[in-house]
Amino acid sequence: MAVQYGKNAARSFGLALGRKRRVRGALGRFCRDDEGSLIIFSVYILVLILMVAGIGIDLMRFERDRAELQYTLDRAVLAAADLEQTLDPASVVQDYFDKAGLGEYLTGTQVSEGLGYRTVSATARTEVKTQFMHMTGLDMITAPAAGTAEERIDGVEISLVLDVSGSMNSNSRLYNLKIAARDFIDTMVDNTEDGKMSISIIPYATQVSMPSSFINRLTTTGVNPYSNCINFSASDFNDTAVTTTQTLERSMHFDPWTSGSSDSRDGRYSSPSALVKQPVCEAMSSREMLIMQKDRTILKNFISNLSAGGNTSIDIGMKWGTALVDPAMRPVFAAMAGEGTIPADFAARPLNYDDQDILKVIVLMSDGENTSQYYIRPGYDGLSNIWWNPDVKEYSVWVPEYGKFYWPHNSNSSYDRWADHAYGQPYGDNGYGQSANSCVSSTNSVSSSYSCKNRTETGTSVRLSYSELWARTPLAVNVDKNYDPWMNDSTAQNTWNYGVRGEVNSSSKNSRTHAICEAAKAKDVIVFTIGFEAPYNGRTVLKDCASSDAHYFDVNGLEISEAFASIATSIRKLRLTQ
Repeated sequence: MAVQYGKNAARSFGLALGRKRRVRGALGRFCRDDEGSLIIFSVYILVLILMVAGIGIDLMRFERDRAELQYTLDRAVLAAADLEQTLDPASVVQDYFDKAGLGEYLTGTQVSEGLGYRTVSATARTEVKTQFMHMTGLDMITAPAAGTAEERIDGVEISLVLDVSGSMNSNSRLYNLKIAARDFIDTMVDNTEDGKMSISIIPYATQVSMPSSFINRLTTTGVNPYSNCINFSASDFNDTAVTTTQTLERSMHFDPWTSGSSDSRDGRYSSPSALVKQPVCEAMSSREMLIMQKDRTILKNFISNLSAGGNTSIDIGMKWGTALVDPAMRPVFAAMAGEGTIPADFAARPLNYDDQDILKVIVLMSDGENTSQYYIRPGYDGLSNIWWNPDVKEYSVWVPEYGKFYWPHNSNSSYDRWADHAYGQPYGDNGYGQSANSCVSSTNSVSSSYSCKNRTETGTSVRLSYSELWARTPLAVNVDKNYDPWMNDSTAQNTWNYGVRGEVNSSSKNSRTHAICEAAKAKDVIVFTIGFEAPYNGRTVLKDCASSDAHYFDVNGLEISEAFASIATSIRKLRLTQ
């Protein structure tokens, strides 16, 4: 039994050991099989990573080719749409692509053009062969490009503010300005649809003169039957507007420059046409503003007729340049359009500043710097104490402190005289509540006991208003002939010359120029300025006035034509529309 038990035990032990070995073998085989699965899984993961990275590379190649194609197309249509481009627009686009080595990818070009505009559209397409994405079944990616460029002058309101002071007569400046300005007109008109562009020309010297059809619609105070200028106060330059409701002071027609010794009195006051030669405010139509015109012939003829003379008032020129593009002027322009003074197209102009269809531009040009501006002080709107006999060209001056008239020496008498009446005045009231009789001094004496001689006079005297006196008699002449002979010289000058006229000096005018330029730029008016052989101070003022340094031009001689040509190009609004 013991032996049999031992055999059974041995057999059981062997069976157990065999099972253990089989289990270990199965486990080993299992382990070996799992290791192979991980390798295959890892390979799949690696392939996926390579595919994602490869897709990124393919997309980068696609974007590179697409960007190059779009960049070339944008440059091509911009160049082709340029209104100064004389070549066939489609050929220009093709040439850009050919030079970039992309000519085969241009698929189409469309051109639309007319007066004042040109629109060029183009499309292109290239195929990018994939290096990794083809594993997903995508062998090619299409890279498209499209764009449209348009150059068009929409609504434009332009003020040409041109210096016509005396220095423009030097070095052929006025001649060169006329050429440049006329070419500017041609360029703008050639490239603008009719009725879209209005141009005003503001010639300025000491003052800015305006046509009667314009100033008569403003509210003014002061008497001036011969010329049309406005004296502005310093605060007026803080605002671009000149309104029909504000009261404006008219400048008097007078000459502050002609010396007393150079005056030829016989020719100075002989007829209504014999006005002073150097007035602050000039009466010639060629010196007045030309307002809101579009016809090239009218504009160019006006420029051709410009003449130079007087001081320089950049501030006043700029003030009117801004006023003529300010919407506050609309009632005046509507009335002028109604009467046919300006084209009917502009009855609703100036348009509002925020109107997206309008571009407001001022071109300010000067060859100098601000100089003194003169004006007659308040209080000289009524009758003067001077009488005039036009038949014999004889002045008579009432001297209230003496209660007598002074007759200056002239061709009709051998000596200066004192009398109780003006020369040629009828008998009776002498105009100052005294009797006018035959009493005339026989000598140049104001003594109350002077002996009298009988009257031998011709013609009839007329009492002058101050506006009539100074419209025909320069201030210095009035002092020299009518007051200085019987007054102290300095007293006569201080009372009837320096005491009569006021002055705005150059420093004040520079401040005013800065103020009005800032006001214009604050309203998004584009301001170009040209310093034409100007001195340092003038260049400083003009550069400060410009919208930016790039809007300022410093030129000499014929370079002024290049400046106007550059400005004309800048005004034309070139832009990508899609």
